[in-house]
Order: sequence, then C-alpha cells, then structure tokens
Amino acid sequence: MIDIVDYLKHSEKDMLQFLEEIVRMESPSQEPQLTAQLADYLTICFEKMTNGKTSRIHSEEYTDHIRAEWGEGENQLLILTHLDTVWPQGTLETMPFEVKDGKAYGPGSFDMKAGIVQAIYAIQALETNGVELDCKIVLLITSDEELGSPTSKDFIIEEAKKSEAVFVLEPSQGENGALKTARKGVGTYDISIKGISSHAGIEPEKGASAIEELAEKITYLSNLTDLDKGTSVNVGIIDGGSSKNVIAEEAHAVVDVRVQTQEEMDRIAPLIEELKPVDEEVEIQVEGEIYRPPLERTDEIEVLFEKARDLAKTYLDLDLEEESTGGGSDANFTASIAATLDGLGAVGDGAHANHEHVIISQMPRRSALLAMLLCEYGKVRS
Repeated sequence: MIDIVDYLKHSEKDMLQFLEEIVRMESPSQEPQLTAQLADYLTICFEKMTNGKTSRIHSEEYTDHIRAEWGEGENQLLILTHLDTVWPQGTLETMPFEVKDGKAYGPGSFDMKAGIVQAIYAIQALETNGVELDCKIVLLITSDEELGSPTSKDFIIEEAKKSEAVFVLEPSQGENGALKTARKGVGTYDISIKGISSHAGIEPEKGASAIEELAEKITYLSNLTDLDKGTSVNVGIIDGGSSKNVIAEEAHAVVDVRVQTQEEMDRIAPLIEELKPVDEEVEIQVEGEIYRPPLERTDEIEVLFEKARDLAKTYLDLDLEEESTGGGSDANFTASIAATLDGLGAVGDGAHANHEHVIISQMPRRSALLAMLLCEYGKVRS
C-alpha cells in the first residue's frame, strides 16, 4: 500500500498536466463532435498508460461511451466516471484553465475530469507496482451523465450486476472531501395544459384559461414538498398565453422533484403523473419520471465506507467523513444492485459554478484511496 501511495505522490505533476490537457478539451454533453474528440484522447491515454484494453458502447444521440478493462478474473469491480460537462463551447475564453494557490481552475475540472485522471492513475499505480488482482476492473467513461444518463443507464446497470462493488468518481462533498453515502432520487416532469382561447374583454365566458389551471397546479405541486421527509417539488419554469387580452389557450411548466427514499418516490410519482384538471374544459398532459432512484445508505454501503475510512486513516492520515446530498449521479442506478461508494473523485468546490476548482495536492491521495480499495476488494494475488 505504501508503495502505491508514494508512487502517486510523485505523480502529482503528471496528474496535473493530464488534467490540464482534458480540461482544455471542452466537452459539453450535447456537442458530440467535441465529446468524441475527448473520448478518442482518453482511449489513447488509457491504452498508453496501462496494459488494459478499451471498447466503445454505441450511443445514437451522443458520443459513444468508453468501456476500459484492466486485469482478469471471474469477479469484477466497476469504476464510474463521465467525460461530459455542463459548460458550453467557448467557456474557456472567460473561464480558462489556471493554477492558483494550490488549486486548478477550469470548466469541468471538479465535475469530473479530475476524477477520470485519478481513476486512470490508480490503475496505472497498481500495474507499475506489480499488483495483480484476482478480478478485472472495468472503468466506464460515459458521455451523457449531466443529462441524466439516458443512453448509458442500461449499460451502467448491466455492468453493476456483474460487479462485487462500484466506485463512483464524482466529486467529494465540500473541501473536507467527504464521501457520499446517500443521494436523493431525481425527477423531471413537463406539464402541458391546453385550454380554450377567447377574447378576454368581449367573450371571456367562452374561454378556459390554461394559465389559471397552471396556477392551481403550481400551488398543488409546491404543497407536495415535505422537507422533513427529504422531499422537494419545485416548479422551476413556466410559460403560457399569447396576449394580455386573450384567455390563455396554452400553458407549460417544468418541475424538478427530489426524494430521499424509495417509499417517498412511490408516493410522490403518481401524485404528479396522474394530475387532473380543476376545470373540466381544460386538458392536462404530464410527461417525465423520477429517472434516478434514491441512493439509500445500506449496510453494504456502510461497510464500504468504513473500509475506505480505515484505509484513509492508516495510509493517508485522512479523517474521512460521509454526507448525503440532494444531487443525483450514476451511483443512484447501482446502489440497489451492488455495494456502491460515491464521491471518491476530486476534492475542491464549485461544481457547475464559475469558481469550479480542484485542490491539486488531494488528487494523488484520492487516487491512492481508490487504488487501495481496488486492492482490498480485488483480493490481491499472493
């Protein structure tokens, strides 16, 4: 273990250079020509830096996902990362990659390109130090996580079913680097309302206002929020109507839903999906779902976290903490299938924000923690 820690400690400058290279390759989720360039580069890097092999998982709408494999054995450990970011092309012009006060700034640096760097270096550290595991390691680098993983979800679940444990390289929580042992389920609903238009001054009685119906629904939906249960329902976008003197024929809303437990998910989902109009002359159409189930802290997750905490304390002099978060990740898909530990990625701050950054000195330490977890769960060959 100490050899791995020392190796990665001495790899800090190389890790930073790798991070700079891939941050400078902008990769917004919905720009396949850009994400494809990064996918090609990461494929080359993985095969150059390790003796592993890569293949592609085809995606019709987005860039193909990368499946990288290292080692061999009947058992499998899964590492999840993603190469797409929320930042549009051209962000580097106003938010360039820069190093300042021990931190690396840039779009996607924290969420989650540093996580990709740490994952690949963890595998390289095992190989360089002659560690042979009695299993294979599968690293998935997907291209649509920021969109809810619409084309990668099924493949993530498929690989999780084959795996003894899943390690997710999403950023840690806060600058103390807490791991994430619980996440809320996440859903999005589009609500379209169709009413009857008429002149608001001459024939108001002949109309049925879609906006008035939407106003009723906003109050109803907002009242579904129950913070004590960890449930929030937020009507974040609304639009409708055509003119101030026309009874609105159409109105629309987009709703964000977060739930702490599967029980709450089962309660809340039908209350939204089966909305009925107050005005019988109005039609309501609801589309969407809770697309990421809640990640609830299980006994298996607790065991995994305790092992990570012991390793961090013994070999890295780190006092790891755990936290719950309202944001979703691909860990939401795997936690009910295999023991899953999330937040193993970068330590820093500013995901999806202009001050996004990584604490550089923590990159080799977090990479070492992942490598040690792989050793523990991969059963090192004697």
